Amino acid sequence: MKIYLVGGAVRDKLLGRPVKEKDFVVVGATPADMLKKGFRQVGKDFPVFLHPETNEEYALARMERKVGRGYTGFEFDASPSVTLEEDLLRRDLTINAMAESAEGALIDPFHGQADLKKKLLRHVSPAFIEDPVRILRLARFAARFSALGFTVAPETMQLMQEMVTSGEVDALVAERVWKELERALQEEHPEKFFEVLEACGALSVLFPQLKNTNIVELKKAAEQFQDDELRFSVLLHHLTAAQIKEITERYRVPASYRDLALLVSEHLDKYTHAKDFSAEQLLNVLLVTDAFRRGARFEKFLNACLSITGQPKAFLDAVLAAASAVTTKDLSLENLPGNEIGKLLNSKRIDSINNFLSNINLSNK
Repeated sequence: MKIYLVGGAVRDKLLGRPVKEKDFVVVGATPADMLKKGFRQVGKDFPVFLHPETNEEYALARMERKVGRGYTGFEFDASPSVTLEEDLLRRDLTINAMAESAEGALIDPFHGQADLKKKLLRHVSPAFIEDPVRILRLARFAARFSALGFTVAPETMQLMQEMVTSGEVDALVAERVWKELERALQEEHPEKFFEVLEACGALSVLFPQLKNTNIVELKKAAEQFQDDELRFSVLLHHLTAAQIKEITERYRVPASYRDLALLVSEHLDKYTHAKDFSAEQLLNVLLVTDAFRRGARFEKFLNACLSITGQPKAFLDAVLAAASAVTTKDLSLENLPGNEIGKLLNSKRIDSINNFLSNINLSNK
């Protein structure tokens, strides 16, 4: 039995980047061997084990054979006879197909280190076309390494275009698309994810609603804010509510992402023109955005609008502060029916907003 560090950990060490997680390949072992050493098996489709102390993943070296469409259409051979090179051959990109021995020696049969120096995202073998998830993964790596100058190798882009033409991309399942998109939104340059999908033709298949999206706004949002929910809302803000629901339902996007995207799409114009509104209109903005009850989401809404328009959010922040200064504790509620309490509260909130607006007008004279 031999154990090798593989994949992203080796790549990131060579790039001088922090290694966030380690994956290992075990050559010459059986599941029984691993269990005997105290490893816990977690893989369903192929043998993957967790180390008894570190919980790091150890996978048996394996080969795969395409037997059907999509990323699930594979048969695996994880017998002890599978070599390290055969395991690395099935990986997506050359920069991810390197290994390091226990002694620290680099094993690089597909010249991943050379491609790191050339700053190229290049496929390992023609088998790349067998798994459509690799298009999404490559696009995500483009989002991650764009700042370092990485580009997609022309021959790899051609393979991706062929995968789109052949219909292989149509076999992608919703969960995998969302998983890769969510991770891409967390990268330094998420806009590159969509640029790569556009270049290979996959964007019109997976996200036809985004065909004419101005991803410069997503780039700007990523420069300003780390929040991936906010970035998602900026990406979709120009779409209709129906289009946003199409995307979020198709890919089973979490409700928090969907709701913020809908909020920004539906109420961006109110943010833009807020300074022209009356106190009543401003209170309505706070009510329809649920600002009093969901302050953290309202703050994300303001930041998204700030990113899109470049218009400062201080005005609406101050309006919310003025309205929030009024509480039911400040009101005389004796003998008032329940439906009248809300009306009185909002009336006092309007008075407070009006007072704020008057102070602004006085200070501007």
